Amino acid sequence: MTLPILTTARLVLRAPEESDLAESIAMWADTDVVRFIGGRTRGPQEVWFALLRARGLWALKGFGYWTVRDRETGAYLGEAGFSDFKRGLPPELTPLPECGWAFVRAAWGRGIASETLSAMHGWLDAHHPGDTHCIINPENVASAKAAAKAGYARTGETLLDGSPIGIYCRRL
Repeated sequence: MTLPILTTARLVLRAPEESDLAESIAMWADTDVVRFIGGRTRGPQEVWFALLRARGLWALKGFGYWTVRDRETGAYLGEAGFSDFKRGLPPELTPLPECGWAFVRAAWGRGIASETLSAMHGWLDAHHPGDTHCIINPENVASAKAAAKAGYARTGETLLDGSPIGIYCRRL
């Protein structure tokens, strides 16, 4: 299976590779990055398993996660894509691809998330048209803004691992 490579004015989104592992480990070890994504850092094995899961989604679902890199410098910026993590979310969400993203601090405040989400949704709309959802910690204002720019609207709240989480839907 050939995995899609997306390019924008500033970014390249490509399938995760083993060569991304050290940079991904560093990102997931940053307490500021994980503050709103589960609140705990991830160790090397957990990050490796996530990279494997990101690749496996493509084979099983026809969508998955990309590694996001700076188009000019090749610098690692983060990870983003679509999943089906079987989280036990409300039944109306379970058939929908779940959008997610995480970026290194150096990418924050530069519109990288919005540019990434735009490219991802352009691809998804062409290949798997339909509604999507994402979940965002109620305190994560930056991600809520990026989601809104991508067409998501907050539709409610649920619990994830015992903590409140906002539900956002993008309807086509």
